[in-house]
Amino acid sequence: MPEEELSAEELIEQIRQLKVSDLLVSSFSTTAQLTYAKLEESSRDLEQARVGIEALRVLLPVLEGHVPEDILRDFKQLVANLQLAYADAAGTG
Repeated sequence: MPEEELSAEELIEQIRQLKVSDLLVSSFSTTAQLTYAKLEESSRDLEQARVGIEALRVLLPVLEGHVPEDILRDFKQLVANLQLAYADAAGTG
């Protein structure tokens, strides 16, 4: 059964109900995935990886108090892991 298309009004209502913090969590995850991809040897782009890491570092304090502590802790660990992977990639570059 095909999915029903949302009317413009329904879409607007869904956007109104969306939290900015939810969008930031999604963006954080997507940015982290892309940053890891930029650190892979086959697609290495250290400048873009650095931009990704810096963007994630900026988002961390913004998310404090707006997401559960366990998610924030995981995100901090993710940034630390990306920084280590960056250092490793830059050293072998």
